[in-house]
Amino acid sequence: MLALLVGCGQPPLAPLTVGLNPWVGYDPLVLARERGLLDPARVKVVELSTHAESFRHFRNGLLDALAITLDQALQLADDGLDVKIIAVLDESAGADVVMGLDLPGAADRWRGQRIALEPSTLGRLMLSRMLESGGLSLADVTTVPLEASQHLAALQAERVAAVVTYEPLATQMRNAGFARLFDSRQMPGEIVDVLVVRGDVLTHRPADVDALLGAWNAGLTAYLTDPAAAAVVLAPGTELTVEQYLLTQSGLHYLAAAESLAFLSGSPAPIKRHGGRLAASLVELGLLKNPVRWADLIDTAPAARAGLAGVAP
Repeated sequence: MLALLVGCGQPPLAPLTVGLNPWVGYDPLVLARERGLLDPARVKVVELSTHAESFRHFRNGLLDALAITLDQALQLADDGLDVKIIAVLDESAGADVVMGLDLPGAADRWRGQRIALEPSTLGRLMLSRMLESGGLSLADVTTVPLEASQHLAALQAERVAAVVTYEPLATQMRNAGFARLFDSRQMPGEIVDVLVVRGDVLTHRPADVDALLGAWNAGLTAYLTDPAAAAVVLAPGTELTVEQYLLTQSGLHYLAAAESLAFLSGSPAPIKRHGGRLAASLVELGLLKNPVRWADLIDTAPAARAGLAGVAP
């Protein structure tokens, strides 16, 4: 009878899936997996090739959680998806870059040029900011939708004059002789990475969400404790040397668990204050249709539980 009852029980849940695209800012989760700091029965890290692919997988219900830029999280919510930000992972401080030919001329030298970018809100935002610095707008250039993996080849073939890219690809382009034209240091507070989960997953699988956040925190602690040792594990996947990998990471500011929770807490939460200009810019670019409902977008419960779990008895 006991055997029959066990046989009729619910099958075990598949691990919670979290999607990542190739971006050094998400590597603490990869490190957690490689170092055995996450429970594979609870959390599965899914590495995808592009921003667009990870975005598409999440939209189509193939992922439970996603490491993503804040602008993309706002767009998902604007499109009606029930997503919750449970952590702020990092802030770009030079790791998002416009690379290309160092053209001579005045500030408006980009007028009429072809510039490649991934079909993402972040790419358009960065390009818009660079052009604004020279008194131009998106209407003054020809944008070429192109996946980041093809940017270097497009530059080398002179099909485009510049590309909107990110590390570690930017370092590869610099090594190939192209110049850094603009980076995220010139737009502070606008490019942050967040960890989002589906609302239903947060409701029905809170323990697995906690395991995911714990894996991020464990991987981040391991990285910050010994970056050089972590780089030995992570650099081969980026086609960079250990030294180059550490250089690319210098363009990021990671938020520790307490800093992330503070960034999501309060009335208004700092993320709302910092994200206000971002949201306004996305509306101007036609990338958001509705006002951001920050209270519905943020859920601090998993981070609060993680903090309580870390308090010594």
